[in-house]
Amino acid sequence: MESVWDYPRPPRLERSPARVSVVHAGQPIAESDRCWRVLETSHPPVYYVPRDDITPGVLARAEGRSLCEFKGDATYWDLVVGDVRMPRVGWSYERPTPGYAEMAGAVAFYPSRVDECRVDGELVRPQEGDFYGGWITSGIAGPFKGGPGTMGW
Repeated sequence: MESVWDYPRPPRLERSPARVSVVHAGQPIAESDRCWRVLETSHPPVYYVPRDDITPGVLARAEGRSLCEFKGDATYWDLVVGDVRMPRVGWSYERPTPGYAEMAGAVAFYPSRVDECRVDGELVRPQEGDFYGGWITSGIAGPFKGGPGTMGW
């Protein structure tokens, strides 16, 4: 069992051999065993999927951006499945800071904004709130930042 309170700050980037999948509207969006995990104190892991392991044509650049004090400028992505465009389902760091350069262009998906995310076949539970996008599995213990009343921790 991993406790998010044992994760570091600043966040650690590590390769993950786990099989990660993202599905929306019955369509496979991403499938990879070459992801990166970002581990940060009080947050469930965030999985970043290499762009080559995402179904071609399903992502469209979204408006807006944000700044992470550690990783740099984030780019947001809409999901396009058929005639439906789902806003800001994921984000990436196209030119991350040097400590995170390996994950350049890889996309992290919000589990709450797609139908299904899985890690090694296990259905992921989304991190509460609408900011962080962590992936909660049975091997991760909280409490987790993000839900009501946790922003000031």
